[in-house]
Amino acid sequence: MGNAAVGAISRRLLLAAVLAAALAACGSAPEKRNAGEFTDDAALTAKVKSAIATDVGARAAGALNVDIYKGVVQLSGFVDNEDTARGAARAAQKVGGVRSVKSDIRLKSSS
Repeated sequence: MGNAAVGAISRRLLLAAVLAAALAACGSAPEKRNAGEFTDDAALTAKVKSAIATDVGARAAGALNVDIYKGVVQLSGFVDNEDTARGAARAAQKVGGVRSVKSDIRLKSSS
């Protein structure tokens, strides 16, 4: 068998492996949002950011990341103290449409 034939077989095997991996990934892909859910989550993000700014301050709201998927809020970022972290989570929880809040807010180190 010549080099060209071996190369063609290798490319076919590689393509088959890539396709098999892609199909396997499709079966385990997370549930996607429809356009309405995406829009709802985007509007909810703005409301949560606003609630945090109102309750614990614009500085804290600016330091936090707010990610929402189907009404589940994920908070992350760094704040100065535990009261601010708890206040941000409470502010997010009381926004209408929020199903739950998961906080990954960290305290800034004092060093």
